[in-house]
Amino acid sequence: MEGITAEGISLPGPAWNERSQRILTPEALALVAGLHRRFEAERQSLMKARRESQAAWNAGEAPEYLDRNSEAATGDWKVGAIPEDLLCRRVEITGPSNSPKMVINMLSRRPDGSRADTAMLDFEDALKPSWRNIVDGMINIRAVAGETLEHLEPARPGREEKRYRLDPEDQAVMIIRPRGLHLVESNLRVDGEPVSAALFDMAVSFHHTARQLIEKGKTPAYYIPKCEHYLEARWWNRLFTALEEALDVEAGALKATFLIETLPAAFQMEEILFEFREHAAGLNVGRWDKIFSDIKTLGYHRERVMADRAAITMTQPWMADYALRCVQICHQRGAFGMGGMAAFTPGKTAEIRGRQLAKVLEDKRLEASTGHDGCWVSHPYFIAEAMKAFPRKNQLDVMHEDRDKYPGLLPQAIGPKTMGGLRTNVRVAIGYLEGWNRGIGCVAWDNLMEDLATLEISRAQTWQWLHHHIALDDGTPVTESLVRKVFAEELGNIVKDEAAEIAEARGETRDAVVESFLGAGAEAEEIFTRSELTSFLCDASPVEE
Repeated sequence: MEGITAEGISLPGPAWNERSQRILTPEALALVAGLHRRFEAERQSLMKARRESQAAWNAGEAPEYLDRNSEAATGDWKVGAIPEDLLCRRVEITGPSNSPKMVINMLSRRPDGSRADTAMLDFEDALKPSWRNIVDGMINIRAVAGETLEHLEPARPGREEKRYRLDPEDQAVMIIRPRGLHLVESNLRVDGEPVSAALFDMAVSFHHTARQLIEKGKTPAYYIPKCEHYLEARWWNRLFTALEEALDVEAGALKATFLIETLPAAFQMEEILFEFREHAAGLNVGRWDKIFSDIKTLGYHRERVMADRAAITMTQPWMADYALRCVQICHQRGAFGMGGMAAFTPGKTAEIRGRQLAKVLEDKRLEASTGHDGCWVSHPYFIAEAMKAFPRKNQLDVMHEDRDKYPGLLPQAIGPKTMGGLRTNVRVAIGYLEGWNRGIGCVAWDNLMEDLATLEISRAQTWQWLHHHIALDDGTPVTESLVRKVFAEELGNIVKDEAAEIAEARGETRDAVVESFLGAGAEAEEIFTRSELTSFLCDASPVEE
């Protein structure tokens, strides 16, 4: 059954429900359809170019710098003026857009007095792209723009009813992250084709928030994920302009920060920034997706088999140079160079939390010393500690003029490859996919916030170790049978040692939790032992049924 809503536009019947109709107004649908017809063929060409590049890298080539005499590299250009409300981004908090309670908490001041400067409300790696999650996220961001978002937490035994509200006079700046260019939104078709999820998220969110924000003197701000080439940035910039024209708002009103979270993009930072310069607020070093991209891009290069995830820190030479290059290029062009994520969730004991706070402060001081204008945290608990590292409004005056802006950026096989690293990959897979199967896109697991990017690191690294038949540092060969053995052991540990506590926290039976983890473990094991590495865990949202 389909819910036909306009000529050439169709949705599955279950997707055309009361909540989605609040968002998919005739005007919003017409906007999406028109943009799809205008931009989809070019998006398909860009995805074809990605596949061709990956095939070349699989055959032994590697990403490299582009023409060093281009206008982007040598021209005397700057980005457009950065609006006042985006000039202070010392600490940014990120999280899924679909939970009104989480959105309010991300935007609001904490009891200790701390508050993030900006909050990235996510439709991408922190959100499973189910239709309900996407629709709920759109409803929430529209309410944020309209300053009407509320959430009522019902009373339960031992806890009174609690109402959550935003304070329009004291809240973080909202930044929206749409889904990546590779993903399609299966639930909305135009002329028989599924629409780009990136285009859908941009069009629907801008339609419902831009004018409200601009009328209040605020900026419609976006984070753009997973760009791999300056031509992709050109596509995005043309979409930004089309949206501004469609809503009849001032050119350049929309501001974007591109995540430089792929290895190919690290070589094209300046070219990418040049392409969207009139809409640019900055670039961000998205460290977790970057690690995944490093492994995926050069996965067939035996001499670049990567170490344990925990060993790939920002102090590794290629990671440090990548971060410094981001700051150098951004600041010389008048844009922000944003730091990355501290992925901790508060530990259960004061001792664990104390160690976490110390690590967050150390990490953020390193980013501040690099010249970043701000950083990310994944939980409000760490905002105050991260803020200590960034006492100034921004660091746009840090230029790194004496540095070569063309450093070596190819990842190196530096660091340990251990059984502990393999076990971490397996545990992340089990824990994350168990949450994913319950409709959750970011999961608090082993005192870290695991999102799709960290699952992808674990998946790609295990594949790379298997593909190259490496031996761990203790001499243990990594084989399919070893990976399956580790899955069985880690699942057994979860069932024996953790299932009861998880069940109590969720208010479920232990048997239900065990069944859920066993199912996720079997699914993860199948994904991790495939002979071929797919580009992403998924490239299409699930169809609403």
